[in-house]
Amino acid sequence: MTGGLGGGDDSFLTRLLGDLMSLMGSTGTGERRELARQLAQGVAGSGQPEANVDPVERIRLEELLRVAELHVAELTGLSPGSGGGALSVDAVGPAAWARRTVDDWAFVLDAMTVTADQAGAGAAAGSGATGSATPGDESEVPEVDVLARFMGSMGPMLAAMQLGSAIGHLAQHALGQYEIPLWRAGGGLLMVPANLARFAEDWSVPADDVRLWVCLRDVTVQAVLGREHVRRRIAGLVSEVVRGMAVDAAGLAQQLQQLDLNDPDSLERVFGNPEALVARASSPQRERASEQLMAVTTALSGYVEHVLDRTAARLLGGRGALTEAWRRRQVARDSSARAAEMLFGLDLGPAQVDSGVAFVSGVLERAGEEGLARLWASAATLPTPAEIDAPGLWLERISFEEPPAADG
Repeated sequence: MTGGLGGGDDSFLTRLLGDLMSLMGSTGTGERRELARQLAQGVAGSGQPEANVDPVERIRLEELLRVAELHVAELTGLSPGSGGGALSVDAVGPAAWARRTVDDWAFVLDAMTVTADQAGAGAAAGSGATGSATPGDESEVPEVDVLARFMGSMGPMLAAMQLGSAIGHLAQHALGQYEIPLWRAGGGLLMVPANLARFAEDWSVPADDVRLWVCLRDVTVQAVLGREHVRRRIAGLVSEVVRGMAVDAAGLAQQLQQLDLNDPDSLERVFGNPEALVARASSPQRERASEQLMAVTTALSGYVEHVLDRTAARLLGGRGALTEAWRRRQVARDSSARAAEMLFGLDLGPAQVDSGVAFVSGVLERAGEEGLARLWASAATLPTPAEIDAPGLWLERISFEEPPAADG
């Protein structure tokens, strides 16, 4: 498993379990979010204190960000800055990245909580229908019924644990802000210098090339998500996906039943394993929303690659080793790095990128840069799942749409 969660009498997991017990009857928004923050930070930082980032790292990233902003704005015609202002860099460690991400993705937790509540209530109702115990005699209630009732009250907490675990594991690998393309308010782009340096070292790529590469990627995503209808569409589909997931209440209850509070390894097997906390069962609603979300994010992936092709030719003498290193990084991701994608019904691996590149290339061949610029023009011009594999169909459909005024 990637990254431990710390041990000892005062370990992160011991404190977390104490918080879980104290929150048993408290399922307000603040409590849920704080639980998600604690789990995300603990997983991301392995339960250890996090050192401050060297100011020199932030200054260098700021310099490269200015270069990236200039070129992305020129090539795309989109403004990367929020409200027309310049972007800045928030250079942080993995644990701080995780905490900020929980707050920025709070709407996801709200959607998950509704799902978890419904699943827990359904499990409790189902067990009540088959229970044979005498009222007031809990000793006769089958074990599964007790667990189902327990899960009914723990639904919101489990949602917080799912999101916190997924974000914590993602933070261990995150280079910049947009590992997953969900809009974040504010003018600062989150960067993780320690992870950037490790990536450069692991793949023997110049550190400044990696910094500039990630700045270019994130600035391009920021520019696209700066269109309100794009960010709302993606956020709305993510919410639909997590609302449509079938939470296996009994399965999660069994995971919790196996906890041995005196055994740190037992705690880590449950709370440190994203696959144990991320529900993978799908409903038809989740599948439909996931397909639509994949269509938009696939188009975005292809668009980012197109911009990177053009900017890298100017600034890095071509993409070469960086492209190969990035692709291998995506191929090599394990389930912990992909936990948030799994939760959101996404797959951001090379196959999706290749599909997006093919879509963008097809648009460029038929309609050039002018046609491609219409990709982000309005909610109506965002591609459907069928159109990703048939860019000609997309162009034919949007030819009947009047280009609207930009919404920022």
